[in-house]
Amino acid sequence: MPVKIEHAAETPAAAGAKKLFVKSYGCQMNVYDGLRMAELLAPHGYALAAEPETADLIVLNTCHIREKADEKVFSDIGRLRKNNAGAIIAVGGCTGQALGAKIMQREPAVSVVFGPQTYHHLPELLGKVTSGQQKRAFDVSSFDTNPTLEKFDNLPTPGVYGPSAFLTIQEGCDKFCTYCVVPYTRGREISRSAQSIIAEAHKLVGQGAREVTLLGQNVNAYEHEGISLAKLLEMLGEIEGLERLRFTTSHPANTTPDLIAAFANNPKLMPYFHLPVQAGSNKILRAMNRAHTVESYLETIAAVRKARPDIAISGDFIVGFPGETEEDFEQTLALAHAVQYVGAYSFAYSARPGTPAAQMADTVDEVTKKERLAALNVVLDDSLATFAQSFVGQTVPVLVERPVGNPGRYGNQMRGRSPHNLPVNFTYPDTLDAATLPGQVVHVAVTHSGSKALVGTLASR
Repeated sequence: MPVKIEHAAETPAAAGAKKLFVKSYGCQMNVYDGLRMAELLAPHGYALAAEPETADLIVLNTCHIREKADEKVFSDIGRLRKNNAGAIIAVGGCTGQALGAKIMQREPAVSVVFGPQTYHHLPELLGKVTSGQQKRAFDVSSFDTNPTLEKFDNLPTPGVYGPSAFLTIQEGCDKFCTYCVVPYTRGREISRSAQSIIAEAHKLVGQGAREVTLLGQNVNAYEHEGISLAKLLEMLGEIEGLERLRFTTSHPANTTPDLIAAFANNPKLMPYFHLPVQAGSNKILRAMNRAHTVESYLETIAAVRKARPDIAISGDFIVGFPGETEEDFEQTLALAHAVQYVGAYSFAYSARPGTPAAQMADTVDEVTKKERLAALNVVLDDSLATFAQSFVGQTVPVLVERPVGNPGRYGNQMRGRSPHNLPVNFTYPDTLDAATLPGQVVHVAVTHSGSKALVGTLASR
């Protein structure tokens, strides 16, 4: 997922408190990890800074999925070193895992490097540096042991940053797609216990969360002591005060009948399913080692839509994979037309060192990649626009998240999400206390579909 997230909401600081800035790149799990890092460091005297220039400690929580993500990290390190020479810079996440030694060698401004499975050691690593015990500290997992469960056992009680919260239930992947670094940076598949997940969900709801999104690199591979993802969703659905459930990211090969049935049977599971396909050509899917075919993927989509006819489907695509011909790409366009995705993360192929695909011949030139990506995005954008337009004139339930900008500029507007994960901006009357809206599910009469959100007016609370 391409959007970087900066955890820049400043928190009140006690006298003499140190300031922390965390910048997370990439996927939603990195967002979750970045928030947990801030919580982990709070007892050690760190309060969040709004800007990196004012921070005593800057943590770059990185992504290694695409080449440009790595380049962005090195660029940010140089900028931060220039603008805040006195700050401690720590690099974590998947780039820290994959390129940790290179970072330490190339970037003397970086004092700490750690991986996604070792960030619970961050206070200890920082202590070694700040005490003068070590000039620099380095801790990445070898995956020889099973550190994931250890990490979760050593994290503090999660905080809540709005009515929607993330909750990691599974990490790693055993699929070994030929283009993907996840098995090498996050490790093999491992699932948390249902007991620990439910306990964390209770804490999130107790602090104001009304919607929880379950996270995993291959979330529908979740299994712990006979409990599947479908069963876990059923158990979470019994939590009073938890009104909405979502999960991401899934693999077609793990989309089981009981999970499909959950979309029909679990009233708290929202009608939105993110199911990456990556390509519409079976030849390319085989080269990617995706473990599904176009036909099996479409059968899964049909089964999900039979269970929940109104479900919104989103996906992932890679164009320009080695060996992709124009005919292969046309098959991808045909798949996109057939499924009618309501959103997708689409990328031009970027070779990642150490993956089998990086050694493949018959590469696609950059100009062709760019042209194919643009053509695919036209199809994806059109299907999203059509889907969004179908809600005009309807009243939809919206979980309210926050005000839209400055009320003085934008008037009385709030933003939330529909069950189908569409952003919704709506106006409310002057007589209503806006402070009471976030966290509520309200009904919004949709008047039109804007470029980035549905737009409407508050119909009822």
